[in-house]
Order: sequence, then C-alpha cells, then structure tokens
Amino acid sequence: MNSKRTNFFRSILNIKWISIVLPLLILGVFLLFLTLNNVFTKTYDIKRFNTAKETIRSPITIENENETERKTREAVQSVEDRYSISEEITEQRLHYIAEIFEAITTLEKKEWQKDEDGSNIPLSHQEKLQQLKQILSPEIKEQINDSVFAYIIELDEKERKRGKEIVTEPVKEVLTSGVRMENKERATSEVRSSIKYTDIDEEFKKNLTRIAEFAIVENSFFDYDKTMEAQKAAASNVDPVIIRAGEIIVREGQTITNEIYAELKLVGLLSEERNFYPIIGLSLLIILIISIIGYEMYRLDQKNQLDKGVIVAVLLITLLIAALMKVMSTFTTATNQLFYIVPVATGVLLIKLLINERLAIVLASLIAILGSVIFNGEIPGSLNIEAGIYFFFSQMAAVIFLMNVKDRLTIIKSGIGMSLVNITTVILFIFLSFEKYTLPDLFLQSGYGIASAFLSAVFTIGLLPFFETGLGILSDIKLLQLSSPNHPLLKKLLTEAPGTYHHSIMVANLSETACEAIGVNGLLARVGAYYHDIGKTVRPHYFIENQLAIQNPHDFIEPRESANIIIAHPYDGVDMLKEYKMPQEIIDIAEQHHGTTLLKYFYFKEKKNDETVLESEFRYPGPKPQTKETAIVSICDSVEAAVRSLKEPTEEKIEEIVASIINERLTDGQFDECSITFKELKIAQQAICDTLKGIFHSRIQYPVKEEA
Repeated sequence: MNSKRTNFFRSILNIKWISIVLPLLILGVFLLFLTLNNVFTKTYDIKRFNTAKETIRSPITIENENETERKTREAVQSVEDRYSISEEITEQRLHYIAEIFEAITTLEKKEWQKDEDGSNIPLSHQEKLQQLKQILSPEIKEQINDSVFAYIIELDEKERKRGKEIVTEPVKEVLTSGVRMENKERATSEVRSSIKYTDIDEEFKKNLTRIAEFAIVENSFFDYDKTMEAQKAAASNVDPVIIRAGEIIVREGQTITNEIYAELKLVGLLSEERNFYPIIGLSLLIILIISIIGYEMYRLDQKNQLDKGVIVAVLLITLLIAALMKVMSTFTTATNQLFYIVPVATGVLLIKLLINERLAIVLASLIAILGSVIFNGEIPGSLNIEAGIYFFFSQMAAVIFLMNVKDRLTIIKSGIGMSLVNITTVILFIFLSFEKYTLPDLFLQSGYGIASAFLSAVFTIGLLPFFETGLGILSDIKLLQLSSPNHPLLKKLLTEAPGTYHHSIMVANLSETACEAIGVNGLLARVGAYYHDIGKTVRPHYFIENQLAIQNPHDFIEPRESANIIIAHPYDGVDMLKEYKMPQEIIDIAEQHHGTTLLKYFYFKEKKNDETVLESEFRYPGPKPQTKETAIVSICDSVEAAVRSLKEPTEEKIEEIVASIINERLTDGQFDECSITFKELKIAQQAICDTLKGIFHSRIQYPVKEEA
C-alpha cells in the first residue's frame, strides 16, 4: 500500500503531470467564473426611508426571528382569559329559588292551627310570614325583603308555579353561561328584560325580579392554568416567519422602511462578510470536481492511454457542456424549464467514443452536479436537484444505449433510448410535484426531452471528426471505418499481395483475441494488423506467402540485398499509411511490429560467406514496440507465419512454437520499451494457442471414391 502511494506521488511530481495539472487549473478557473453569479450575493448601499432603485430578492432562506417573536407575542396577547364556571354555585342559587317557592307551598298545607281549647283556627298572614322565615335559609332571609315573601304567599298555587318558571329559566341560563364580576350587571339586566316581557302584572314582575337579582351572583372565576395552556397553544400555532431564497424583499420604487431594512440586513445584503462563504463553498466543489477528473487521468496514464489529445479532449468537452448549460440557464424561468432541452449527453457520448466508458460515467455524475448549481436560478445556497437528476439520467442513458458501435448511425439509434429515459424522467417529476400540470405542459416538456436526446446525437456526430482529426484521437467508429474491406489500401493489399492479405486477416484475429484477453484495445490491434504489412505491396513477390507457382527471387540475389528488401517493408508501409493520412496508432503498429529483430535466415546465410558480417546489418532499425497492442501484433505476426509453415500442426507443436517465439522476443529485449507484463504475456500466449487450435483442429479424412 505504501509503495502504491509513493508511486502515485512520484507520478504527480513527474513533468508529464504538469501538462495535466495546468489544464485542470484552467478548467477550474473557468468553471469558477462560469458559476460565480450562481452563488455570489450582490450587496447594496441602501439607507432607511430611501426609495429602492431595483427589485431586490433574498439570496438565502432564513428565519426572521424578530418577526416570528413579534407574531408570537401578538398571538399570546390575543388569547382571552380563561374562566371556570362553578357548578356548585349555580346549583346552590337555583336551589335557593326553588326553596322559596317550595317552602311557601309547604306552608300552605298548614293553613290551620289549634287554639287553647283545641279548635282549628286559620293562620294569619303575619303568622304565615313568620313561619316561612323560620324554614328558609338564612342567606335568603337576609337578602330578600319580607314584602317579596308576603306577596308570593298571597298568590295561589298556579301563579306561584308560573312565577317559579319565569324566574328560574333566565337565571339558570345566565348562571350556566357564567357570571363574572365585570359582567354581573349585564347578566342581571338580561334576566330583568326576560321577566319584563312576560304577561304577568307589574307587581308580580317586580317581586320576581328581586328574587332573580338575589340569585344572580359571580360564579365564573379566572383559571390561570387554562389561560396559560391557551397561550402556549396559540404561541405554538404561530409559523416561523421564513424569508425564502428568491423571495422579493423590496420592489423597485418602494420605500425602505425599518422592517424592510431589517430584512435586507438579515439576509446579508447590507454586509460584505457573508459573500465570501458561498464563494469558498463553490471553490471547494470545483476543487473536488477537477480532483476527480485528475484521478481519472492518472488511471489512464497508468494504462498508457493518456496523451495530450485525451487531456485536451476532456478539457474542451467539459468546458463546452458547462458553457452550453450556462447559456441555456439565462433563458430558463420557473415556468419555462429549458434545462430539459440542453443536449448535455453530447459530452459523455464523445468521451465514451474517444476515451472509455468509465470516464464517461464519472463525467456524467460531475456534470449533473455542476448543472444543479448552474440552473439554481442564481439563488445562492440553493441547488436545482430536479435539473441535476435529469442530467444524470440523460447522460447515463447515453452511456448505456451507445453500444456495439459500428458506424455513426449507431449514435442516432442511441438517441431513441435517451429520448425514452428523458421522457420518463420528465413524467417522474410531474407525478412527484404538488403542482398541477396541463396536458400541453406534459407534451411540451416531453418534447424538450426528445429534442435534447437527438441534439446530443447530432452534436456528437458533428464534433467527433474534429476531435479525431484535430486532436489525433482514434475512436472505435474510426477504427471500424478503417477495417472496411473497401478501404483503398486493403483493396490494394488484396489484389497485389493476396497471400499477405490472408496472413494479415489471420494476424488480426489472433491479435484481437489476445488483446481482449489482457484487457487492452482489441479493435485497435485488429485494424493495425490489417495494415501492418501494407509495405509488402511495394515488392510483393519477395515475400513467401505471395510466391505462388513461381521461383523464390531471393535465390538469385545476395543475402544482404534480400535482407534490405525484407527490412524495408515496415517503413515502406509507414510511407504509404502517411500518404493516406492514417491514424498515428496504425502507423506505429506497422513501423514497430518487427522491432529490432534479427533476420536469422539471411544473417546466417551471409555469415557462411563472410564471418565478419555484423548482426546489426540484418536487424530491423526499430523502434521496438511501444504499446501492448503493438507487442501482441508482433508476436501474432511471427506465430501465424511459423504455424502456417507446419505440415502437421498438432496442439503440442502449436504450443511449443508460440512459447518459443514469446521467449525469444523476451530474451532479445523486444518488449523492454512497452509496459506489457509477464502475466499478460502468459495470458496472451494461452489465448493465441486456443485460437490457433480452433483454426488448425484435426479434420476427418473422408475416403476417396475409387474409379471403376
């Protein structure tokens, strides 16, 4: 683990990494300035009671604690005092009324009394009054005048019964509602009015009113606990006063009141201090983004897949998509979500075609995060999560549906899959939203999603040649085009050197299988193998695979001359490939596939005649293979020729030849300048053997019919 870390830091200090870090810094600075207004809070020099020169919105979401506290106080103060009604007092006062009338009724049953000689004599009015006062409660006697009792006594039973009802009902009603000290007079007045509008005589009303006035007392008392509970409930029901990001604080032409000034100060629009924090946060985000991109470039460098073209491509593609999103964000509003139409998938399509799928997935995630910042409506502190999710799924769909690339039409076909994912994402947002959408809105936004997908495909097709030609990046589409048998050079090879053409096809099959087995670019190896011997078309008959029914020309010339002709074919091929403006990777395979190997046959033939001959005169000038793909092609080139020369290629002989050629190349130092490992050579050896065994498997010898 420590050794890996050491290697990583050594790689960072490598001069090559300066060419990586510098573009990343440029990218970071560009992204910072591109997104600065999405987090930067503009401040204003405003005085109280002046007129606002422009409409000012809140840059953040924050609670206005002072306003919340004020509303809470108002809510608490608006709570009325809570009172508890004493049912005991209510029952007692009603009982007193009933007691008066019941006592008189009881007294009426004793209208006679016995005198001294035992005879019954009627009670006098005064005696009835005296006996009544003896049985009534003291409070009644003390507070009601005797004249009231005297009047009630004189009434007949029917009138007393009605009088009891007249006075009891209103008294019960006001007592049940509660009588407080401050509203006792009002309650008494209500009862008086109730009695007043009855159809009894005035004297009767007057005496009943006195009984009612006696019965009405305070029975509703302040309840501290209930009042506090009500105040707490009122305070808890007050919602915090929130100033939301994007909310208008003051409109143009409006006077700056103390309240507005306080809100401007609260959200930081009157102070420069708050502005630095969002910028620091944005800077950290961009540092993380470029760090992840830098790590992915480090991985590519470890696999020898990083060059200046790749670095510039990643830089330009990221800048292009970021700038495109920024331009579209300026036209996006809350009602017109134009981020749906942004062809954001263009970047990942180009990255997957030009570099690899892993980097495309990583950039898809980073661009989605960046998009959520750019489309935040320039409201600091907020992210447009909806835009970020949409961008992520749209780009992931592009990566997934771009498969089995055979031509540029495949990119258009991937647009269909992207369209379906974009529409699904749009519908997802509509269903998750609380807002109501009309059918035209659904069709409009779905149309945006379809347009985004196909614009991404079209832009990719349009930009791909620029990156391939301008930056020298070889894409799979370009390789597939070069692998077409209709290519002029392959047609030339087929017609002028058919044996070499067949040999090249066999080498291509072996190379692709071996490269895929060790995890490198099999398609590049295949196409490179197609063209690796194109130089033989200059003198096709000097190569044995093209010598059909003719004598070997080398039998008639000196070994040195033969060696020069053979050695020249890689470099003749380089000239031809350059003439046709072939990619550098294909040219390198043609130039390096023989490395600095020795032409043993002609060397030893010459040595018989001249012992002083130098081995270097019969070696290819090189260079040696620089990439794993070239190393595999060089092995397969020799293996195919050697196995084809066998009269009876058994499995044992095939394995022996493949192993000997690989060991010979290793011993000769032919792989010293490329990063292929012993483990990869072992895997490639097994893949080559398996393929050759499949080609040269034993066949059934069918009997030949004898002629009669």
